[in-house]
Amino acid sequence: MIYAAAAALLVALALALARAVMGPTVFDRVQAANTIGTLAVLLLAVYGFLTERPEFLDLAITYGILNVVGTIAVLKFFSYGDLGEPGEDTEDARS
Repeated sequence: MIYAAAAALLVALALALARAVMGPTVFDRVQAANTIGTLAVLLLAVYGFLTERPEFLDLAITYGILNVVGTIAVLKFFSYGDLGEPGEDTEDARS
């Protein structure tokens, strides 16, 4: 049953990759990249279960946190054009 789950995850990964390539907007591509990251976390967990190595779950959790933070950073950049603190403009601060 675990092998069927791994195969289903690989099929979902291929579909998400196709969505990332064909996405009409940048937000579709970011969502597909986030989905690919989530599927990678699931694949790490399944692989750890298959090989009876529980330390892969720690790697999966760490990768999941990085995936969320990276997705938020990319969306903020494309929404606001900057990753800095919202506040004074640098031109206003110089005067």
